[in-house]
Amino acid sequence: MNNYHLFIEKLRSSGLRPTKQRIEICKLLFDRQETFHFTINHLQNFLRKKSNTKISLATIYNTVDAFKKKGFLKEILINSDSNYFDTNVTNHHHFFNENTNELIDLKDSDIGDINIKKKIPGKKIKSIEVLVKIAK
Repeated sequence: MNNYHLFIEKLRSSGLRPTKQRIEICKLLFDRQETFHFTINHLQNFLRKKSNTKISLATIYNTVDAFKKKGFLKEILINSDSNYFDTNVTNHHHFFNENTNELIDLKDSDIGDINIKKKIPGKKIKSIEVLVKIAK
């Protein structure tokens, strides 16, 4: 495990003790080339398939929540009962396939200029992220 020390540091900086279970979660989330989009249930199923270590749902929730608070994960709200998480924390856009429940990154070059005409007094726009829902 060549990223072991990185995982330990990521966990500690998130206020978590680096247990075997949390290191397994780190490995699945961050030891990859591509962006990883997931729900908690999706992550739990992946961990069951990929890891020989038993990891409780509470540990998964707590770890993901700590990573989100620290800025290592981004939460994407699809609707009132679907929360996805993204390992790419930069501002970017997404397609959401309603048939497959798959979240797909869009590059800035895939979206034209966005012009927000409404202003809210005393507030400034922090980021703009487009979610495009697609179906059959």
